Amino acid sequence: MNQERLPLQLIQDDPWLAPYAEDVQARLDRYHQIRQQIEGASGSLIQFAQAYQYFGLNYDPKAKGWWFREWAPGAKALHLIGDFNGWNREANPLTRVDGGIWELFLPEKEYGEKLKHESLFKIQILSDRGIHDRLPAYVTRVLQDPETHDFSAQVWRPEPYVWNHKTFKPETQELLIYEAHTGMAQEREGLGTYREFADLILPRIKDLGYNAVQLMAVQEHPYYGSFGYHVSNFFAPSSRFGTPEDLKYLIDQAHGMGIAMIMDIVHSHAVKNEAEGLNFLDGTDYQYFHGGGKGDHSSWDSKLFDYGKWEVRQFLLSNVAYWIDEFRFDGFRFDGVTSMLYDHHGHFVEFDHYDKYFRDGVAEDAINYLQLANDLAHELNPHFVSIAEDMSGMPGCCRTVPDGGLGFDYRLGMGIPDYWIKLLKHTRDEEWNLHEIWHTLTNRRWKEKTIAYAESHDQALVGDKTLAFWLMDKEMYWHMEVFDNSPIIDRGISLHKMIRLVTAVLGGDAYLTFMGNEFGHPEWVDFPREGNNWSYQYARRQWSLADRKELKYKYLLDFDRAMIHLLKDEDVLQALPARQVNMDETNQVMICERNNLYFVFNFSIDRSIPDYKFPVTESGAYRCILNSDASDLGGHGRIDDDTEHHTLFDDDGNAFLSVYSVSRSVQVYQRQ
Repeated sequence: MNQERLPLQLIQDDPWLAPYAEDVQARLDRYHQIRQQIEGASGSLIQFAQAYQYFGLNYDPKAKGWWFREWAPGAKALHLIGDFNGWNREANPLTRVDGGIWELFLPEKEYGEKLKHESLFKIQILSDRGIHDRLPAYVTRVLQDPETHDFSAQVWRPEPYVWNHKTFKPETQELLIYEAHTGMAQEREGLGTYREFADLILPRIKDLGYNAVQLMAVQEHPYYGSFGYHVSNFFAPSSRFGTPEDLKYLIDQAHGMGIAMIMDIVHSHAVKNEAEGLNFLDGTDYQYFHGGGKGDHSSWDSKLFDYGKWEVRQFLLSNVAYWIDEFRFDGFRFDGVTSMLYDHHGHFVEFDHYDKYFRDGVAEDAINYLQLANDLAHELNPHFVSIAEDMSGMPGCCRTVPDGGLGFDYRLGMGIPDYWIKLLKHTRDEEWNLHEIWHTLTNRRWKEKTIAYAESHDQALVGDKTLAFWLMDKEMYWHMEVFDNSPIIDRGISLHKMIRLVTAVLGGDAYLTFMGNEFGHPEWVDFPREGNNWSYQYARRQWSLADRKELKYKYLLDFDRAMIHLLKDEDVLQALPARQVNMDETNQVMICERNNLYFVFNFSIDRSIPDYKFPVTESGAYRCILNSDASDLGGHGRIDDDTEHHTLFDDDGNAFLSVYSVSRSVQVYQRQ
């Protein structure tokens, strides 16, 4: 007689999920079945994910030569061509072996002087679509010809990189993420490099107090303006910014500063390009992707992986292992998770019923793939940080696989930046609803960690505005000097500070900013394109604005530094969620407590209130440890931060504080 299984922990924690217990259990059972198949074939999940050492061009020290292998079941013939054979199309044919794999061995005694470091090569593939020169699927180095713009694979066998910081454990309890893009991280008009980022930008990030960098556009992509999201070569670091060793140097330097490196990994789709990417690699449209229309992402103009196919799982899981093993990334931000989870990709769907998470258009193969990917990453590195870019709010996204979840550590609070922009666009300051702000920032699933952020990189792109630009717009071009009194700038700086802090305190268990937003970068991001005459003017960050003492950008930067150090030093984000203390709609004062700190937000445009009273749990002396109205942070200096506030008592013996709450500002009080 079979024993009845207890409901999974995910179901036990949320009674509303009880009707879907069988659905959640079924996906977990599928996961175990797939994993057993993998372990039966390869011995372990980790071994299965070492395919990058088998496919592509790999040197075999025992056989003393190079093996080249490609999975191309639909192809009729393959030849390896390149510098090493004078691009002779007939000289080096591959032999087809089991499973649609083609292979070729090149002895070192014959090719040692020819197949050398930095040699260029491609594969010539004959299929029903004709003869085409392509790049290997597992290629680890791709180089673009500056004149023809043609991409070629490159033999990459330099001296092994010597890591200076071989052991590193990321700070996962108080995760403070600085999202960045290597190419646009410089001030000059041009492409930034990995080494420039390491030497010039990492010290800035360290100074601000952030302990993680989320790096965009790492995987090779043919179109720079795609922000790195139309990937062509999944195992190749983008050569625009330097060599693989340069990227390792960046990661090594970050680790030396105590900064974790999180990679923006794209497994949700792939570029449609045939010459550079995977599309029609073996002549079929169903090799790596779904065949027919199911394989096309109409909104993104890209191709969609078939996560249920054995070889696709191995390709993507090997990609997970590769970036961890070879480059020592400490985490991934999985892009486009919503698109992966549902056959409808989340388009025009309101996730207003649990059926939509478990029964309506759910892509079970993708769910099982993400479970495998998250378990693999954590098996390779127990301290790994896995982040889901999911706007649907799927229950269990950030719960462990045994609990019935997908295995992510965090999800991005994607509704928060959208809310702030909507509020600024459509609601007058004096009509802001404190209860709506509270609900929006605190509405998240129990036991599932959320990364809060006030604005996303999407809002910095051309066609939209950053938070600072929504607040201050063109006035930023003319009135940011310290001695220039502008009510628009004054309002903008005040609210920019308040929005960031209230987002961090209420919005989640970690915090993120996009580079430049910490000092209110005034301009959007616009990559070189035909429409702007291929200009880099807006594909950069003007750090000098924050460095110039005569400009008000320094106030926003200094506040960000003070805020980040407060969050980190006081363990705010790893504490229990914020507790409401006072919601005063009349005066627009919101007071909350988190980890024994009292945050007094006054959103009023003109009501500064002396002797403002609120209850505290412990009696004693309190001092203000962060004040957005401080003169050195661009405020009006209406509060003396050195004042000690001693608790008073009401008739029932309850302790309370009396403070001066000034308009458009926030103060943080701590018991001494």
